[in-house]
Amino acid sequence: SIRLLSNASRNLATRSVSRLVVREDHIKTLVGKNPILVTTLNPLIGYDLAAKIAKKAFAENRALKEVALEMCDLSEEELDKALDPTKMTKGGFVK
Repeated sequence: SIRLLSNASRNLATRSVSRLVVREDHIKTLVGKNPILVTTLNPLIGYDLAAKIAKKAFAENRALKEVALEMCDLSEEELDKALDPTKMTKGGFVK
């Protein structure tokens, strides 16, 4: 019934959802290692090198930016701009 659903929703919110803790540093680390970000490097360094960076970062459990700094000629600032995950969540094309 509606009452049962209402009580269950309230309990879920008060006993579970409200106790969740967001670990932003952990999220940032995981996002920085996510190979999907390397697609933003394709227009800058080409698919082949971007794929090598993604594979090496994954194999060594390292951040894409760290590996990209070693393997390509882009500066840290250029990589920060290109690997910004917020750009991938917006519509349109990455510039």
